[in-house]
Amino acid sequence: MFLARIIVCLGFLALATAQFDTNYASGRSGMVHLFEWKWDDIAAECENFLGPNGFAGVQVSPVNENAVKDSRPWWERYQPISYKLVTRSGNEEQFASMVRRCNNAGVRIYVDVVFNHMAADGGTYGTGGSTANPSSKSFPGVPYSSLDFNPTCGINNYNDANEVRNCELVGLRDLNQGNSYVQDKVVEFLDHLIDLGVAGFRVDAAKHMWPADLGVIYGRLKNLNTDHGFASGAKAYIVQEVIDMGGEAISKSEYTGMGAITEFRHSDSIGKVFRGKDQLRYLTNWGTAWGFAASDRSLVFVDNHDNQRGHGAGGADVLTYKVAKQYKMASAFMLAHPFGTPRVMSSFSFSDTDQGPPTTDGHNIASPIFNSDNSCSGGWVCEHRWRQINNMVAFRNTVGSDDIQNWWDNGSNQISFSRGSKGFVAFNNDNYDLNSSLQTGLPAGTYCDVISGSKIGSSCSGKTVTVGSDGRASIYVGSSEEDGVLAIHVNAKL
Repeated sequence: MFLARIIVCLGFLALATAQFDTNYASGRSGMVHLFEWKWDDIAAECENFLGPNGFAGVQVSPVNENAVKDSRPWWERYQPISYKLVTRSGNEEQFASMVRRCNNAGVRIYVDVVFNHMAADGGTYGTGGSTANPSSKSFPGVPYSSLDFNPTCGINNYNDANEVRNCELVGLRDLNQGNSYVQDKVVEFLDHLIDLGVAGFRVDAAKHMWPADLGVIYGRLKNLNTDHGFASGAKAYIVQEVIDMGGEAISKSEYTGMGAITEFRHSDSIGKVFRGKDQLRYLTNWGTAWGFAASDRSLVFVDNHDNQRGHGAGGADVLTYKVAKQYKMASAFMLAHPFGTPRVMSSFSFSDTDQGPPTTDGHNIASPIFNSDNSCSGGWVCEHRWRQINNMVAFRNTVGSDDIQNWWDNGSNQISFSRGSKGFVAFNNDNYDLNSSLQTGLPAGTYCDVISGSKIGSSCSGKTVTVGSDGRASIYVGSSEEDGVLAIHVNAKL
């Protein structure tokens, strides 16, 4: 019996290990969360911007029918009514077309899937026309009945794992993922998305589900669709939303055997560093030494749709688009450093934390407006289009898996390092100028700083850096400059 159990465990591990592969197209990196974008707009963005600029993937908002709530807050997308693919972002036909177009552009799609729960009381009408009665746990659009849910109770004590996983998160009707019928419905939903060509899933509220139940669900999923360019036998990339800042009953280590997790400690720590609460010199051992999960198990980010609003983890230390200089520095560091699988946030601007995306009429989502400098307007922030961020995706693609070398710091808040002999970055978070001769590790020549500008043909629209035959260069990052970072790489050589 013991031997049989070991064999079953080994088989489960072998099955699960494939779910850490992002399934990115070769030579690409960087996922962007196009939060609340419409499917048709994402398809165009894959073709016009993300594909040409080397981005690897898009996390999209929940795709299934959700409750229509007054004032149309962003969080209505996290109140499922059914698994029909009809939301404010578009219908199933539009979703399928987007996935096809993005895959053809080399950009993979990752769906934010919500199956911990269904809608809370008051969520009686859905975006696809379905009706529900959450108070009696009746969701005929699936269909689910009261037999498919855990008993009604609230989560008050995060040191009680049973309560966290079997009770209701803010009144959302808590599905029982140990129920075989619920498992069937969830697998059917996820497999349908795999048929349509998605590359993976962000599993919302994974912390609120039992790892063993998730393991059963993941293990039943079909392989990715080879008609969309995936290798035979490829498995969906799974990243689980597990907020683990320590000190609670539930640990991310309970989930990292099955897939990656959303590493909120990365967001919290990088915010503290670039807000000046920790010194940049401490970044020399960035990674698991900071309490993060292993690199291939960590989806890393500066902010996400929850914590930029004060929800989730990180509190006031989280950096957002509203603190642009530090945000760009933190994003550049995340993309320059080899640790983790980075995800860039792409927001809509907000002043109220419940506020939904820009609309044309209070209901229908408005498309972003693109300016001549590639930035967005019309209520959309589009951090992924900021030069300082998208040029660092190209930097990451250029340096590949090369190690960090030539680390330098001034004992305070000025640092620099190279990635092998392909790329070099320098950061200044002190209140005085960085002006030093530093080892870049790069071949001799003149390079375009891809933070202050871009290489256009054989010229540079920003600062240039001249590297000598010994690999050294005079590096200047003024404390009053718009950006506190400089970056050069071999594909930005003039």
